[in-house]
Amino acid sequence: MDAVTTICLPTAAAVALLGQPPGIDVLVWDGVGDPPSGLEDVALLVGGYAVAPLPAQALARMPKLAAVQLLSAGVETWLGHVPDGVLLCNGRGVHTASTAELAVGGMLSWLRELPRFAADQAAHRWAPARTRGLAGTRVLIVGAGDIGRRIAAAVVVFDAIPTLVASHARESVHGVAELAELLPRHDIVVIAVPRTPQTEQLVDAEFLAAMPDGALLVNIARGPIVDTAALLAELRARRLSAFLDVTDPEPLPSEHLLWEAPNLVLTPHVGGGTTGWERRAYQLVREQVLRLHHGQALYNVVVSGY
Repeated sequence: MDAVTTICLPTAAAVALLGQPPGIDVLVWDGVGDPPSGLEDVALLVGGYAVAPLPAQALARMPKLAAVQLLSAGVETWLGHVPDGVLLCNGRGVHTASTAELAVGGMLSWLRELPRFAADQAAHRWAPARTRGLAGTRVLIVGAGDIGRRIAAAVVVFDAIPTLVASHARESVHGVAELAELLPRHDIVVIAVPRTPQTEQLVDAEFLAAMPDGALLVNIARGPIVDTAALLAELRARRLSAFLDVTDPEPLPSEHLLWEAPNLVLTPHVGGGTTGWERRAYQLVREQVLRLHHGQALYNVVVSGY
């Protein structure tokens, strides 16, 4: 009899998205309520999207667990919760195009002054004006993973000049140690790194002060990578502008000062949330399940660095 690989999905809807790969036994459990029969045989667990990790006592019910597959690119909420010896895999590739798209859209919305034109529309005011564009703009992208590289490729189409930065220098990529030298020479700075102890508050007052007058900060990564108070000070001085898809705190409280900050375009963490992301996510899950079943190495195993 062929071996059977047991996996655990977070919702019943996920079962339909995955389909029924041959040789796979599928359980549904989100860690709440009574566990289903067969949980002790689970080899791969799929975490829910944007939800807390399963508690330790739930994971302890899966002694054969070999891997945890997440649907998000970020994994910070699961770090420290995955048992020793269990692989943690992220959703790299699932949200790449949509997040890069929003980053470029954020740049264009500010450079082409779309918020001002929207206000003019609301006021029935016809007021043509010359705006800036991406052509000739120098774009510093902090994070040279899938999303960072996609942003770099996209801005080249508009004749911008991208520079990639990662934790360590390599071919065609600068190291984070070079930021102090690079920041003053770029018109736009995009944050596309994972949230780790090394990137927490990376964009602090010193980082922002090194950006030139009139520069734009784009954050499509995680809110705590940016020092919110330091950014607010720069926005209020109208020295810098920002496009933020993520904030610290998040969700942003209704009374928070960021809502009224000048020079800011804000979206509510929607970078990966385009139509069809679930289908893309479960295409990846299906591939991972089959690779595990056949004893092949898994994709997207999380390692340090960016």
